[in-house]
Amino acid sequence: MPLAHLFLLLLALLTAAASGGVWAQAVQLTSATTSLSLRPFVEVLEDADGSLNIADVERPDIAARFRPVAGRGELNFGYSDATYWLRVRLLPPPGAPSSWRLEVDQPSLDYVTLFLRHNSGFARLDGGDRTAFAARPYAHRNFVFPLVLSPGGEQSLYLRVASEGNLHIPLTLWAPHALLASDQASYSLLAAYLGGLLALAIYHMLPGCAQRDPVSLAYVAFLVARWFAEVSMRGLGNQYLWPEWPEWGNLAPTIGLCLAGVTGAVFVRVFLQTRRTAPGLDRLLQWQQAGFLVAALAAISNVYRWAEIGVILLSTAVAATTLIGAILGCSRRQPGAGLFLIAWIVHLLGVAAAGLHETGALSSNLLTDYGVEIGSALQILLLSFAIAARTLAVRQEMDLAHDEMLRAKEQAMETLQQSEKTLEQRVMQRTLELAEANDRLRQSEAELRKLAHHDPLTGLANRALLFEELRRVLARAKRSGEMVALLMIDLDGFKPVNDSYGHAVGDHLLEIIATRLQDCVRVSDTVARLGGDEFVVVVEAVLDSKQAMTIGAKIIANLSQPALVGQHSLQVGASVGIALWPLHAEDIHHLLQAADRAMYLAKEDGRGRCSLATPPGQIHPVPLAGKRLAR
Repeated sequence: MPLAHLFLLLLALLTAAASGGVWAQAVQLTSATTSLSLRPFVEVLEDADGSLNIADVERPDIAARFRPVAGRGELNFGYSDATYWLRVRLLPPPGAPSSWRLEVDQPSLDYVTLFLRHNSGFARLDGGDRTAFAARPYAHRNFVFPLVLSPGGEQSLYLRVASEGNLHIPLTLWAPHALLASDQASYSLLAAYLGGLLALAIYHMLPGCAQRDPVSLAYVAFLVARWFAEVSMRGLGNQYLWPEWPEWGNLAPTIGLCLAGVTGAVFVRVFLQTRRTAPGLDRLLQWQQAGFLVAALAAISNVYRWAEIGVILLSTAVAATTLIGAILGCSRRQPGAGLFLIAWIVHLLGVAAAGLHETGALSSNLLTDYGVEIGSALQILLLSFAIAARTLAVRQEMDLAHDEMLRAKEQAMETLQQSEKTLEQRVMQRTLELAEANDRLRQSEAELRKLAHHDPLTGLANRALLFEELRRVLARAKRSGEMVALLMIDLDGFKPVNDSYGHAVGDHLLEIIATRLQDCVRVSDTVARLGGDEFVVVVEAVLDSKQAMTIGAKIIANLSQPALVGQHSLQVGASVGIALWPLHAEDIHHLLQAADRAMYLAKEDGRGRCSLATPPGQIHPVPLAGKRLAR
């Protein structure tokens, strides 16, 4: 829709200077007239400062300044601070119907006031999106004014129009029954279109949430924002959703277009994977997203006109960027890129057809009257097909990878079996090879014993070795009378790393964390991994709780430093619970429990902290001297 606005605005500026001096003729109304565009019959007066009233514009000197506007397209004065007076002379002959409806098909105009002359004076009716819906003279998504004419004589109709937005003023005179029939068709079409948007959003939301598919979720956000923008621009929001909030109704179209622009750019980036395939285009789309957010803030800050112009220009830029990205995606044979490109081309063709129709370049028919809606509906449907094609291609790639993995396993098994046969033959033939095999067996047993007591990923002591070391450490401490500190460490912010970058990156980060923990303590101290992102450090010969807290603070500071994993700079924190033997417990089980309770209290108190255990029920966290680290 913003592209159509820009197209119409440029044509309006090019044709505005072509106004002639020919007076517009009066509108001849008969009983056969059902609907009539008033564009050829309109005369226009520009009120630069908005100071004129109805009495002023009827004065002979000012009335003589009314002029028709040349061209066949709808009236469009672009963006202007001026107020425009539109005059139409109506001539219903004797016997013509007296009841008519005047429709202004532009729901975003701020102020639209109708003056209709009668013998006793003027009847005044107020409209515009700054007017509460209940105060409008006719319940309609557009601005509709009921007219009661006196057949047999000429009557003058005046419209006073002012708006911060685009002054596009399509005027149609309807017989009441014809307007009702047209409304039934247009409301039904809009209901089907908007209902289809919501149905597609729900359709993609369910698998998107279940599979955590960023493409589907971005598409759902785009559909919802598009639905909100369409409801706002078509006047349905003012009629059904916020009829008593005209100030919001005035802002909603621009806010909706900004949301659609932001979510649309996100969808394009995720679908085409521009961050990986086209970094330059990805940065450009990010800047365009930021531009939409600035435009939304400008609209809220009463800089509405510049916000709307910004949205139009940004929408054009996003469309051009998207087309370039889609063409690049097709050239790289990205899954679904072909349908993605066709969807945007169809949408732009619909916008162009509607724009050329409104300028009079194309005749009226179903495709030109509803070009934007048809193009948009086809675009949304084709994008849904593109997502499905992309998902199917990704699944096929995964299936191929799985099949290749199975074949590799089968080949490995065959190779292993052949190796075993060869080994048996060699063992039978040569006793020396039997001795070598025995040596290899002993080495394997030594490695198995090591694996039984060490974590296979980090090489740290595992739970079994930790308990053995604790028994030895506590036995020595009982003989020497020294204090032992047990530090329970849980990483903060590790799960989002796994979710965002995958388990391979997470495993590499755990290896870095293990190395850093070993660097924080002495070689004689024990560092173990209990599982997941939970570690234990056992420090012998601790002087007091202050020294233990210093060690905990050192660990938190060391672990919170950024770590470079591949091309990713990752940062996690840590929460530490400390229990001292024999101060907080006299056996291994209760010592671990005390440290575990202290660690969870550190998490509950803000994460990135050390918490010193006390007897059960009396755990008090001791904050670090520096800033608190969030998980």
